[in-house]
Amino acid sequence: MGDWLQRNIIEPGKLPLLLALVAFLATFLITRLITRLIRAGRGPFGNVQAGGVHIHHVVPGVVLTVIGGFAAVAGGTRGFGSGLAAVVFGIGAGLVLDEFALILHLDDVYWTEAGRKSVEVVVLTAALVGLMLLGFSPFGVNGLTEEELQNRGTVLLTIGINFLIALIALFKGKFRMAIFGVVVPFVAIVAAIRLARPGSSWARRFYARRPRTRARAMLRAYRHDRRWAGPARRLQDLIGGAPDRTPQPQAR
Repeated sequence: MGDWLQRNIIEPGKLPLLLALVAFLATFLITRLITRLIRAGRGPFGNVQAGGVHIHHVVPGVVLTVIGGFAAVAGGTRGFGSGLAAVVFGIGAGLVLDEFALILHLDDVYWTEAGRKSVEVVVLTAALVGLMLLGFSPFGVNGLTEEELQNRGTVLLTIGINFLIALIALFKGKFRMAIFGVVVPFVAIVAAIRLARPGSSWARRFYARRPRTRARAMLRAYRHDRRWAGPARRLQDLIGGAPDRTPQPQAR
């Protein structure tokens, strides 16, 4: 384990990225634990108030993200300072993305069905950072040799093709696969080849006069959602807590 860490993380200068990822995940999990305890009325924790205003934890999260981000840019990729900046940035990012749904809706939807978006974004972010940590580069240029990297035309063409494929996957309504496809092109290729989601821009544009294709797309989407919606919801509930049954959001 020590040799792998030295060879694959420390020597390539990826230690700050690892520290940021660990801090990000730890902050998110601890924050969710605390908010679930507050929701249940257990433990010594409570909402933070200042002058009658509820201070959401996205506020200190933004401050820490800004401090950590600028410190990381100034400190390089090695040394104690860069590691500390990465930890500060990871903590801030964890606090911010835990309330991503609040930022998206400009409303306190933390314990509502819409609040599940925060968990989805955190899981997606952690997965993408993990892929980068393991050696995958955005747009799939990690497999190029030194000579190919020096050829700007090859690099730009590779990036352009992969970006186009990921964009097609996005237009087909496959948001997650499009995002992952930026890092792992094969994922975007699969999404771009297969049928589009029924409500996507691609389906509205190209399936409007093709009833059979539209029906196939609807059937495939139905089967996919029936197979994966339940497990996905249970996983989200396990990680972030089940949303309220009532539409009214609760204060934390």
